Amino acid sequence: MTDLQAVAPHEPAATDHTPALPLTEFVALMAVLMAIVAFSTDAMLPAFPEISAELSPTAPNRAQLIVTFFLLGLGVGTIFTGPMSDAWGRKPVILGGAVVYIAGAVICWQAGSLEVMLGGRILQGVGGAAGRTVCMAIVRDLYAGRRMSQISSLIMMIFSIVPAIAPTFGAQVIYLAGWRAIFVAFILVSASGATWFWLRQPETLSIARRTPLRLGSLLENTRHVLSMPVVIVAIIVQVLTYGTLFSMISSVQQIFDITYGHGGHFHFWFAGVALLAASSGFINAGLVNRLGMRFMINAMVMLQIVISATAALLLGGAGLSGTAGFAVFLVFTLGVFFQNGLIAGNSTALAMEPLGHLAGLAASAMGAVSTILAVLIAIPVGQAFDGTPLPLVLCALVCACLSFGTMRFLPPRD
Repeated sequence: MTDLQAVAPHEPAATDHTPALPLTEFVALMAVLMAIVAFSTDAMLPAFPEISAELSPTAPNRAQLIVTFFLLGLGVGTIFTGPMSDAWGRKPVILGGAVVYIAGAVICWQAGSLEVMLGGRILQGVGGAAGRTVCMAIVRDLYAGRRMSQISSLIMMIFSIVPAIAPTFGAQVIYLAGWRAIFVAFILVSASGATWFWLRQPETLSIARRTPLRLGSLLENTRHVLSMPVVIVAIIVQVLTYGTLFSMISSVQQIFDITYGHGGHFHFWFAGVALLAASSGFINAGLVNRLGMRFMINAMVMLQIVISATAALLLGGAGLSGTAGFAVFLVFTLGVFFQNGLIAGNSTALAMEPLGHLAGLAASAMGAVSTILAVLIAIPVGQAFDGTPLPLVLCALVCACLSFGTMRFLPPRD
């Protein structure tokens, strides 16, 4: 059996008549295309003080919107990219998304005000949605069930390394060429990934399996996808998981800098946390086939409740600060990133498993709803930053508790 033949027995691979990309290269390529999203947020974090001083000197918290507006564009773009890829194929949508992303990066590069910058960031997010959404649909084209979840975990494992290197990369770019040069780097990375994909990845959705892009059928299929209890549960869990993650990304640089005085070495601390969190992919890939996606999600949610509650008690109730408080916050930060690595891929795979040829639409519906609603959680949490990590910690605790309760409504296995 070849690498790309591990698909559901009732659904032949879309690449039966095209060359199969080796599994190692396939996983690396999908991870690179998806990681552009993480790169586009995390590489910006060290630039917050400089951007705030130049574009928003009287309201430093507004610099956080550079992250959340990108994520908002990501959610909006996700609404369209899945259905378009179901109708036109996976390759044209990913390549078109790269063009839109690069256009947004050019606008940000030349922006003279925060408002123009935020407009460019939304456009970047819309373009970045293609890689994030369509890559998951490609995985579903080729794999199914726990095997799909395992491949998704391997992709997420590589994906999770990007947050480790992106802030350090951003800090070096700022040091050498200023914060605007970060957007030049975004252009180069996106162009390189799109070229690799164009030259090497065969189309995975055959013409016979495509769904015409008609408004009536699109609305009906969307209604069908969003009416499935397993999809509803998965979306709610993703909203809460991403809400915590986006809140962390928005606030973490200021907490390191203002609260604990480690702004100068923020990117090194962040890299260490991200590298440790990357082990979640190894853990999930090794255990999900034996324990199942439901078990992994539930276990991580319970662990996050314990970590967040402990952090709230120590940092809020006991008022722990200084080196001890910083250590507690580091453990909490690790838990948030670890949670995303274990929950995001499993919840997506769990929801998409029964959806077959509607994989692109399902990925779009889930990604759009979960991202947009998560941004609505993250913006007020980030703007509530008051010099302490408490708003962020309480957000994580509430979201984890709600996720635990939501999982109780997951339908039983067939």
